[in-house]
Amino acid sequence: MTAADIRRAIEAIFRIERARIIAVLARMLRDVELAEELAQDAFVTALSEWPKAGVPANPGAWLTAAAKRRAIDRLRRDRMLVRKHAEIGRDLSEPDGAGMEALEAAMDDDIGDELLGLIFAACHPVLSPDARAALTLRLIGGLTTEEIARAYLASEAAVAQRIVRAKNALGAAGLSFEVPRGRERQERLGSVLEVVYLIFNEGYAATSGPDLTRPTLCVEGQRLGRILAGLAPDEPEVFGLLALMEIQASRLSARLHPDGMPIPLTEQNRARWDRLLIGRGLAALDRARALGGANGPYALQAALAACHARANRAEETDWRRIAGLYDDLRAVMPSPVVDLNRAVAHSMAFGPEAGLTLLDRIDPAALPRYAPLPAARGDFLLRAGRAAEARVQFELAASLSGNERERAFLLGRAVICRAREG
Repeated sequence: MTAADIRRAIEAIFRIERARIIAVLARMLRDVELAEELAQDAFVTALSEWPKAGVPANPGAWLTAAAKRRAIDRLRRDRMLVRKHAEIGRDLSEPDGAGMEALEAAMDDDIGDELLGLIFAACHPVLSPDARAALTLRLIGGLTTEEIARAYLASEAAVAQRIVRAKNALGAAGLSFEVPRGRERQERLGSVLEVVYLIFNEGYAATSGPDLTRPTLCVEGQRLGRILAGLAPDEPEVFGLLALMEIQASRLSARLHPDGMPIPLTEQNRARWDRLLIGRGLAALDRARALGGANGPYALQAALAACHARANRAEETDWRRIAGLYDDLRAVMPSPVVDLNRAVAHSMAFGPEAGLTLLDRIDPAALPRYAPLPAARGDFLLRAGRAAEARVQFELAASLSGNERERAFLLGRAVICRAREG
């Protein structure tokens, strides 16, 4: 192995192990920022030692142990966490490296819980949704501040400040970095899933900027979902969310024209849908149902996505089943957005007038300046032969959209309406 090969190996291994190492140290030190710093120190140590000694048999454990030694040094110097210091110090002082081997074995045993604890901490409700997303991408996703800023079209300084404030807030909250149990775990799991889906959804349908999608965020959302599924194999909503993301991601390459303009679901080339991701999504949905979570909000949304995935042609879509699933979703997760999507499903299943009736029941004040609302009304009106009214709605939707591609698409629909006004 050349020196360049070893460096690439170290970088690749560190990227994989980084979140686990931070999780171990954060739980030990109760300080996310210091944990990140010491993990980086272990990476630098590996860059120095591995070219001379070779890549160790268990590189992840080696990096974790190196980071933990740094943490112990810090604890000694700062005279913090005296009990932890004593426990780990005794282990390390045993002859012939037996203490270190035992320590590494112990770390391997509970490392899953430690990583899960870090995810729960990064997604803690004391943080704003934006701060949770940024901190999760930083700590668990391993993205740099620059990468997060680019993904969210924010300035690097703004994202850096958001992350620092989030770390400070966690420190002030005095979190234990343990996985919560019982009712608290269920309540906090909702926050964790919300953040992961927020990250994915911003990649799937960007709320601002020049591009309609940001695939990097979708990949990170899926990756976080797979990590959660591995760490929490008995949580049905984790698998419901994973199924939803996998199936939705299967359509990413078919959603846009080469010029970046959107292609409606019913007009997409389904041969371009990723069948591997659909298979993974359907398997995750089966797992959610087997765990008794068929009526969970994410599982129901995944079931909706599965209806589209199973239709080889748009004409084969079972819109009546989709409308029924939206009725079920409305019962467990009532919201104006669900009502809007339900209206779309009913319009496809029972005609545009049925959709318009349901739209009229939505309080406009509940979705202020929400472009999809007038866009849906415009679509229903156009399909009902009321082109002049539809044009007004599409123009209104375009004026509300913060995404350039979406705005251009809506104005294009308005032009079609004008041509049909006669």
